[in-house]
Amino acid sequence: MAATTAAPPSTARRHHIAVIPCRWGASRFPGKPLAQLGDKPLLWHVHQRCLEAKRLDGVVVATDDERIEEVCHRLGIECMRTGEHLTGTDRVAECAERLPADAYINVQGDEPFISPTAIDAVSQAMEHLAPRALAVNAYTELDDAGAVLDHNVVKVVVDAEHNALMFSRQPIPYPRGDRPRYLRQLGLYGFTRTALDTFRRLPQGPLERTEGVEMLRFIEHGHDVRMLGVADDGLAVDTPEDLARAGTLLRTHTGRAIARFS
Repeated sequence: MAATTAAPPSTARRHHIAVIPCRWGASRFPGKPLAQLGDKPLLWHVHQRCLEAKRLDGVVVATDDERIEEVCHRLGIECMRTGEHLTGTDRVAECAERLPADAYINVQGDEPFISPTAIDAVSQAMEHLAPRALAVNAYTELDDAGAVLDHNVVKVVVDAEHNALMFSRQPIPYPRGDRPRYLRQLGLYGFTRTALDTFRRLPQGPLERTEGVEMLRFIEHGHDVRMLGVADDGLAVDTPEDLARAGTLLRTHTGRAIARFS
């Protein structure tokens, strides 16, 4: 099949747009966005999940790397070139300066199985955001002990109002007096333009620098992050080993789809 070339992202105002931040130089897995999963690069799978969501007015990949930009153009994926940034959310914030929208859904480029329904749920939650909350962040319950102990899996604890109290790569809460419920933070966030402007102005605090979890920036400066429980049984790809597991999961999903329609 012939390659297609994407037009530059439209600057017409949109309601909700997905932005997929992708960088080449991930310390644990350089070149990860272009790693092959099945017969397509990883970022293509994330883009497809966004296209399957029903509430979005567009999907844009944001990258500072010409190799990623070139592949996006070849695959017909809208792509915006950005400067270098500390985090994916900083990259999304730069995009927001050039892409007018009512809300921006940050879908991490290493979540190839992210649920389109979960993306829509975050979009819907953005319509009812409390004044003190600057972001919506999806989470799902963890029932795998290995994932609880895995430092690549970010855990979150929430308060009675469903706002994040703390994110950590360690298993929190500690099971001293009761059996804890462990929650996995998904790489799926919703922001307004104002929230993204605030994020870029805030300095990184010691917790964010220590844990490497960008949503801690809001919490350390006294802002709420609204946590939204969703159903999602996917797999984030942080390492080459995760990519191998994702390949097995993709083949399982593909086999089920073929059986359903045969």
